[in-house]
Amino acid sequence: MNTPVEKIKERLGIEEVVSSYIKLENSGANLRARCPFHNEKTPSFFVSPGRGSYYCFGCSASGDIFTFVEEFEGLDFKGALKLLASKAGVVLSDFNPEKESEKERIYRALESATLFFEKNLKENSEASNYVTSRGINEKTVSDFRIGFAKNGWDFLYKHLKAEKFTDREIEQAGLAKQGDKGIYDRFRSRIMFPITDTSGRVIAFSGRIFELGLPKDVVEKSAKYLNSPDTPVFNKSMVLYGLDRAKDSIRKNNFSILVEGQMDLVLSHQAGFKNTVATSGTALSDKSETKERAISNLGLVRRLSTNIVIAFDADNAGLNASSRASKIALSLGMDVKVAKIEKGFDPADIIAKKGVEAWKESIRGSKHVIEFLLDKVLEDSKDDTRKAGREIKERVLPYVNFIESSIEKTHFLKRISDTSGVPMEALQADLKNIEVEYTSERNELEAAKEDTRKLFRKDYIERRLIGILLWQKSLVDQKFDPSRVLQELSKIWEKEESKILEEFENSREDLIYEAEIFYGQGIDLKKEVVELLSNLREEYIKDTLRKKMRELRKAEEVGDKDTSIKILSECQVLNNQIQEIKNGRLNNIFE
Repeated sequence: MNTPVEKIKERLGIEEVVSSYIKLENSGANLRARCPFHNEKTPSFFVSPGRGSYYCFGCSASGDIFTFVEEFEGLDFKGALKLLASKAGVVLSDFNPEKESEKERIYRALESATLFFEKNLKENSEASNYVTSRGINEKTVSDFRIGFAKNGWDFLYKHLKAEKFTDREIEQAGLAKQGDKGIYDRFRSRIMFPITDTSGRVIAFSGRIFELGLPKDVVEKSAKYLNSPDTPVFNKSMVLYGLDRAKDSIRKNNFSILVEGQMDLVLSHQAGFKNTVATSGTALSDKSETKERAISNLGLVRRLSTNIVIAFDADNAGLNASSRASKIALSLGMDVKVAKIEKGFDPADIIAKKGVEAWKESIRGSKHVIEFLLDKVLEDSKDDTRKAGREIKERVLPYVNFIESSIEKTHFLKRISDTSGVPMEALQADLKNIEVEYTSERNELEAAKEDTRKLFRKDYIERRLIGILLWQKSLVDQKFDPSRVLQELSKIWEKEESKILEEFENSREDLIYEAEIFYGQGIDLKKEVVELLSNLREEYIKDTLRKKMRELRKAEEVGDKDTSIKILSECQVLNNQIQEIKNGRLNNIFE
């Protein structure tokens, strides 16, 4: 009997799945496209129908229909499995509560909480009236599953306990906290917005404070918005609110709109702009957020369209967040426009107070970020040419620096020159100085992009190996000695064997499930493990090689010849090791 994975692969070809996301063109026996996982001008992404796989010669992204959907949609294996099973018409095995993993229990707790909050909103006229007063209609409330957390210490906790969830599961889901007097609800007296992953599963909440009936001092001490903490199913820095609802519209309209808050997004969708996503006040806009995470977020959107309109609040916080997002988006090769938002307004205010047409005009009137900034500079400087020149250098040219294309850079320099009257030669000279000034930031971004591209592939290989290892350890009739795999991983990771297994304890059942589903029948498991280990060794050697190349550049910049020669020699050794792996000359651990 075929596994669900095999059944899906029989019914869905790699070209059918990939072409539903990106445009493919014929290239002999294969198909090719510009890679959706990194920015490139010349297509280096190839799909092989015969092998049922894809490979990018630019960033080394590779895999089958499952890995493609996982990475493109930002899903885990189970999410990709469910999505592809639905497309293929394959019925997955019935739900068995006794075999639920910890993650599945958390998902169910979050779904139960969503239903509870929805019911609360319907039953509370004051909260319902507040939502209506913000311009949100009943259909939108239903579509986005907006709810209400009552003002009490343990209403949700008691509900979930009645649903047979444990204290640990409720806490793990981010729905309750442990206090001196016991467990209490995290969300109280708040309008609740469920946050979902790209497959539509609820993974977290964002709650806006509902001030009616609360003492003034409580309101003053409370955050306007409260988000779920990081949990086993939610990383606040990796989720864009509304992406599951927006992705089809982004593809169709070939641009996305990026706003800050849930209310902005909900009303934008209601106004007909279903290609809107929101940062939820966490991703992209937080200074503490890593560049890798920000790139990952914008990368998900970029795969759907390279065109983006940023519509953040016109206050200082909004402008700072917009600046961060714009620079990263430009470095990813995106066409970045900024919507003109009147000071004192946010997108939700525009829609609710000025109407849908006003919001449409804001989007239609959006300008490329460089033109937007140039207009502001010239407006602020008035007729003071000297001041304008300084401001252009400080506020506009850094954005030109983050554009990858030399042709586009020249285009915008000419546009700045023509509009401001600043000579082209002066702008080019200033840009050269800025390029030096921002070298470290650009290098950081490039390194972060490279790390982001490689992260998925490495994570994928590691999850597969650990899953196979744990699966075989759980069996009486093992196909190989799993301790051999653990020994190899210990060498590659330079970690104690016991520490490796500890790290994956929380996701143990999920990993075993993936391995069972993926490698259940008719697969030479030893051969698969050897291949995965070879690929993992290669990835780690490449990581070391990239670090050495950075060290080499630094040594060459300061003229340190001895260090340069030493590093070059080390790089040659690493290149030889990579070639040995490619030639299949490394030892088979099972021989």
